[in-house]
Amino acid sequence: MRIIVLGAGQVGRSLVEQLVGEKNHITVVDRDAGRLQLLQELYGAQGVQTICAHGAHPVTLSKAGAEDADMLVAVTNSDEVNMIACQVAQSLFNVPNKIARVREQGYLTQNRALFAKSAVPVDVLINPEALVTQHLKKLIRYPGALQVINFADGLAQLVAVRASNGGALVGQRIATLRERLPAVEIRVAAIFRRNHSVIPDGDTLIQDGDEVFFVAARPDIRLVLNELRRRAKPYKRIVIAGGGNIGARLASVLENDYRVKVIEQDMARCQFLSQYLRRATVLNGSASDRELLLEESIESADVYLALTNDDEANIMSSMLAKRMGARTVITLISNPAYADLVQGGSIDIAISPQQATIGALLTHVRRGDVVAVHSLRRGTAEAMEAIAHGDAQSSQVVGKRIDELPLPPGAMVGALVRGEDVIIAHDSTQIEEGDHVIVIVPDKRDMQAVERLFQVGLTFLL
Repeated sequence: MRIIVLGAGQVGRSLVEQLVGEKNHITVVDRDAGRLQLLQELYGAQGVQTICAHGAHPVTLSKAGAEDADMLVAVTNSDEVNMIACQVAQSLFNVPNKIARVREQGYLTQNRALFAKSAVPVDVLINPEALVTQHLKKLIRYPGALQVINFADGLAQLVAVRASNGGALVGQRIATLRERLPAVEIRVAAIFRRNHSVIPDGDTLIQDGDEVFFVAARPDIRLVLNELRRRAKPYKRIVIAGGGNIGARLASVLENDYRVKVIEQDMARCQFLSQYLRRATVLNGSASDRELLLEESIESADVYLALTNDDEANIMSSMLAKRMGARTVITLISNPAYADLVQGGSIDIAISPQQATIGALLTHVRRGDVVAVHSLRRGTAEAMEAIAHGDAQSSQVVGKRIDELPLPPGAMVGALVRGEDVIIAHDSTQIEEGDHVIVIVPDKRDMQAVERLFQVGLTFLL
């Protein structure tokens, strides 16, 4: 596939990292020569080309090979550049697939009229703030979860949880889970122990601190969480530090069901929030102000979320809130190196907006009939939902039992969704045409091999 990536920031660089080893022809455009030099050093030997120029200019896109491109991915820091680049790519070069990152809410509220083929022809809109807000909402709905991912419109879910002493299954074999919950169908799809993948089977012992990924039908998720951790009380009191786009969005979706407070340092933004939000309490001040946190009884907060655009401020205020007694601390961190360092200590969950964006992008870049791709563990692993097509002659998966699939080591089918039914995968489970197949891949380098399994052979196409 020939792909043009506009923007060599963290998202653009991460996308190139994901795709460079998959026989894609990639050209990256940016106005920052330093960023492009870094990409050349990392991936130039693997064929990645770079152009230092304005991404929306027709001459630039022509030099980047837009005439033959299969896809344009516009992820610069400017919504307007991303949008105009898609317009130029369609009008002058007829690029078939155009993806744009757009943050400004004013554009998104008019998306049906604005992003139609006859207007600004963007095929896929990616809004990082909306993606992060959805992710945070699911974490608050399931206390104790590190990550919650929907498949097949939410019929099945993949949940990550850190097993802890006090949970019924710590020190027990995985097979014990089935004994304790005989009415619940569940598949433990991956375990990460001290940053190393453990291939799970029924005899695997769950240890304190293990990061356990399991798949189940949505109604069964809470039951499994309660077995792996101490039974967690539902969250009630939420404190959000930062009233920017993400903080305001999250407060808006939570304020009807939770007691929400928003701490924002900018007075003008506070005035806007007080009109935008109906029930949440808006406080003017610094989230690193110990006296303010004491005054607002931070020790009684069920969740403290640091959602400003400053990584260092988020980390410091989160550590302070945790030390002062906040039950669960969730921190937004743009620098992935920071996220790896801090999660699991004073900070319970570190959220990377770049990883949320990458997952959404990969859904539309992957080959085969891939419905969704999700980044796990801040990009080290992936989960994929793909639709099985064809028959026994044209497909490598249709008509096959799970134990017959040539999956890479460690990769596992977690579940099938057939119509409205969630079928937890066992070795004897047979895949049928039209099944939504959920595959967990602990090493993202194996994703290309998994994708190829779902590509239909020539006999089916004929």
